[in-house]
Amino acid sequence: MVYFDSAATSWPKPPEVWQAMEHFIRKVGASPGRAGHKRTVEANKIVDETRQLLADLFNVDDYQRIIFTLNATDSLNLAIKGLLRPGDHVVTSSMEHNSVTRPLYTLEAYGVQVTKVKCDQQGNINLGEVEQAIRPNTRAIVLTHASNVSGTIMPVEEVGRIAAKYNLFFVMDAAQTAGLLDIDVKKLNISVLTFPGHKSLMGPQGTGGLYIREGVPLLTLREGGTGSGSETPTQPDMMPEKYESGTLNAVGIAGLGAGVKFLRRVGMAKIREHEMRLTKQFLEGAAGIEGLHIYGQQDLNNRVPVVSFRIDGYKAGPVGDSLDKEYDIACRAGLHCAPDAHNTLGTFDEKLVRFSFSYFNKPEEVDYALNALRKIAFQSPVQTLPAR
Repeated sequence: MVYFDSAATSWPKPPEVWQAMEHFIRKVGASPGRAGHKRTVEANKIVDETRQLLADLFNVDDYQRIIFTLNATDSLNLAIKGLLRPGDHVVTSSMEHNSVTRPLYTLEAYGVQVTKVKCDQQGNINLGEVEQAIRPNTRAIVLTHASNVSGTIMPVEEVGRIAAKYNLFFVMDAAQTAGLLDIDVKKLNISVLTFPGHKSLMGPQGTGGLYIREGVPLLTLREGGTGSGSETPTQPDMMPEKYESGTLNAVGIAGLGAGVKFLRRVGMAKIREHEMRLTKQFLEGAAGIEGLHIYGQQDLNNRVPVVSFRIDGYKAGPVGDSLDKEYDIACRAGLHCAPDAHNTLGTFDEKLVRFSFSYFNKPEEVDYALNALRKIAFQSPVQTLPAR
């Protein structure tokens, strides 16, 4: 199979990821922070090491300000619902994933006011319009770092400056960029950074996290066992226990830590260079297919390796089905959990097919996929994928 769906979940994983998970299950097994015996101590050491690796990756001074969650959606719910109060106003964009738009929609029923700044048909946001949207009761700006539909990278450094200018909280969704682009929470003035573990960080599903800057007043969404402060009826106020009730996915966190070590060993710059070389190869090849339309930036410096497209005369679903069933190419067709983005791009009705490339994809796979798309568009023969 040719796997072009890493924007949903990266695959394959580096071998050290599943090896670290196997080691945890076979040799450690215990719950971190829940006792004092040596296996629990070892489990806690693995979790803390991963926390430190992530803090180093994002230039966070205090690694205990990294909170582990189920995924980026879980992180965004904690960030958005924990931060906003009735009567507050928030600024966001028209390119957001449902993990931003749905919590905000829910909060509108409780008196939170939402302004979505309309992006253009390349997914770009106008910084002047972001600033114009700010009101006296604006509390936060919530923005994706890069669109999961168009691949467009947002001007987050400039947005961070706007947030600082007006003393606003800046919540950044790094679902498509954590592990791929350099993210410095200080340089970008990020109040809350949310990220998944299972995409470019190379970890398994069921892992994610967020960074919470000191002084950001997030309410807790869940309370319960933390392994410390058990004698009190209130949730401990210390980090990270305040936001980590219940048993952590320690085996997944072990895999996530191994994924971050892989990024450090190979180098994020090398990984991005390879993925963007594949993106360039695909964009150049797709330009020669009549009736195939690409969405998002042509400038490779302003996009991530996520490419969405449509073919004249076809709905996205049948194209995705054909790629899967006839050519063994895994991709994603549809709205990509981002209906606002598709409304912005004008593709809500037709929807789009999305290819997303990873470090483990090869140039010959891109050529094979281009031939498959030519076949679909022109009904011409498709070459066989070379043996691995």
